[in-house]
Amino acid sequence: MNRDYPLEKVRNFGIIAHIDAGKTTASERILFYTGSQHKIGEVHEGETTTDWMEQERERGITITAAAITCFWAKTAEKDKKDLSKKYRFNIIDTPGHIDFTAEVKRSMRVLDGAVVVFDGVAGVEPQSETNWRYADEAQVPRICFINKLDRTGASFERSYASILDRLSPKAIRMQIPIGEEGQHEGSVDLLTMKAYTFSGNMGEEVIEGEIPANLLEDAKKYRAELIERIVEQDDAAMSAYLEGKEPSLEELKTLLRKAVINNEIFPVYTGSALKNKGVQLVLDAVVDYLPSPLDLKPVTGTNPKTGEPVERHASDEEPFCALAFKLQTDPFVGALTFFRVYSGTLSAGSYVYNSTTGSKERVGRIVRLQADKREEVAQVFTGEIAAAVGLKDTKTSHTLCDEANPIVLEEIKFPEPVVSLRIEPKTKADQEKMGVALRKLSDEDPTFRIKTDDETNETIISGMGELHLEILVDRMKREFNVVADVGKPQVAYRETILGSADAEGKYIKQTGGRGQYGHVKIKMKKMEPVDPEAKVAKNVTREDHFEFINNIKGGVIPQEFISPVEKGLREAMARGFLAGFPMVDISVDLYDGSYHDVDSSEIAFKIAASMAFQEAAAKAKAVILEPIMRVEVIVPEQFMGDITGNLSGKRGQIEGMEERGLNKVVHAKVPLSEMFGYTTTLRSMTEGRGSMTMEFDHYDVVPKNVADDIIASRK
Repeated sequence: MNRDYPLEKVRNFGIIAHIDAGKTTASERILFYTGSQHKIGEVHEGETTTDWMEQERERGITITAAAITCFWAKTAEKDKKDLSKKYRFNIIDTPGHIDFTAEVKRSMRVLDGAVVVFDGVAGVEPQSETNWRYADEAQVPRICFINKLDRTGASFERSYASILDRLSPKAIRMQIPIGEEGQHEGSVDLLTMKAYTFSGNMGEEVIEGEIPANLLEDAKKYRAELIERIVEQDDAAMSAYLEGKEPSLEELKTLLRKAVINNEIFPVYTGSALKNKGVQLVLDAVVDYLPSPLDLKPVTGTNPKTGEPVERHASDEEPFCALAFKLQTDPFVGALTFFRVYSGTLSAGSYVYNSTTGSKERVGRIVRLQADKREEVAQVFTGEIAAAVGLKDTKTSHTLCDEANPIVLEEIKFPEPVVSLRIEPKTKADQEKMGVALRKLSDEDPTFRIKTDDETNETIISGMGELHLEILVDRMKREFNVVADVGKPQVAYRETILGSADAEGKYIKQTGGRGQYGHVKIKMKKMEPVDPEAKVAKNVTREDHFEFINNIKGGVIPQEFISPVEKGLREAMARGFLAGFPMVDISVDLYDGSYHDVDSSEIAFKIAASMAFQEAAAKAKAVILEPIMRVEVIVPEQFMGDITGNLSGKRGQIEGMEERGLNKVVHAKVPLSEMFGYTTTLRSMTEGRGSMTMEFDHYDVVPKNVADDIIASRK
């Protein structure tokens, strides 16, 4: 079986934005204009294709990344029925709410490009910055779309300035709008110097015309800026341009495409998805400027057998290699494993090697995705995004490959959860079902964690925010029929040390028979930030928040007891010192100790290490850390004083204020513990007119009076 679309005509891209910037509305327009559906669903009516979960439709927000496949011929080619003119789009519509940030992070890893949607009134918002950072980390080329220019208070220039100021000076106008707010009619394309307006019930007819006289001077000025930025990318083009020779339109497009793929330029487009203006021109830009899998560097990984670096080129002829980036429980077909194929092909019914776990699994069926609908396919090719049905042991971030040519791709790193809840089943029957439901939900969502409190035996679930956990509990009830009681949200506190200390742990137990003997001496200090690229010394083991240095010389502690010492230290860290919260950023140097020929054992050294850890923590100025959130509150001006006073009373630091349309925006850093239920407070303080967004920023030391209360509450 051969591929039905050449690889150079495939575009894998995501639609990313802050909540309410209009990306799901833009996705619906894309599906309509590409002919994938014959009716446009609206978010406010709960009828969209990509927001298919009940919770998404009820709340009008995107919770899970939805994958869709569709086909597009450029606007200029629309009259031709020739299939060879069409491009295949594999699109992922991602959530904008910070609580579901993992969906954006994992999507960025497997996509080749992104369309970043901005609200034409608000411009760059907090989650726009976070998503942009994820795209920077994954080096994903981007096109910007300033949406909602029909709204009152919309300003293309102000939104564009916020992109330059807060995201990247590499952004450049490709279009300017024809009118704003109620007068928004279309856009002027600066490369072709043509005006585009949209007619028909759904704006499906793109009409090319002359630039309105009142915009001609601006268009000429901004076009000169654009051409300069493009020719800067090529010395020969720059020299010719300085001599007065402007490159042809095709040459400009070729240079711009190269610059966009290399993340040297981020083109900015304009329109209103809700009013059906501008979306088709963004799709043309996806074809013209975002990369096909062939335009990107080969994917790199390591050979699990030799540890040597290996790479795979985007080719059906290369050995199979794919990354599983998402799991989803489907009520009809069971477990779906979403994967991106980087090289080779995969057929339904064949076996695949999971190089992360070292196991083989059979791929029963392969489906191509249309949000919640499935199209079964016999084979998938390089550059495609699809889902496998029935993989049992494959989890998020696992590499699937050809067993004869193994490769392990770098895993996706996810942020740590910051909010916890105690959860207990209503009935005995719910108890067993709850365990299964929680396991399936945590397989789907790597930022959702489950643990059991050793002291109380209660189940504790952790996630990225109140809404995240609320929706997971709601899904348990609807999808798994599990009814559970939940406690109040709890903050994911941590503990650390500010100083350093020496300590000794000696565990001696004499009984009638064989005794126990373990003896260690350690130095403990705060772990310094480390360069991830730096080589780690042979005697050092290092994880994100713990460093263990083995400086034992001359066998004063035999080698077989070193590992139990490290294990004892880790367990003591997990138990905490002040209030039972896990300790982080600790460096321990094991430098001395002793052993007994007969009585020494692994358990004795483990206990001795734990005793030494507790003694060192007592001396090394242990403190509690709390998550500090970056908060943005948007309110009408008359409520500003009340809001800033209220945030200051929550131990918040006001970091700045700005105007946004008719509203004021307050930027602050506030401890998470003070922010539970704040949305309700904000609504009552502002007659329902205020809104806020919040995302994790960093951990910081809790003030002593607050720490004392936390410790007392844990006793």
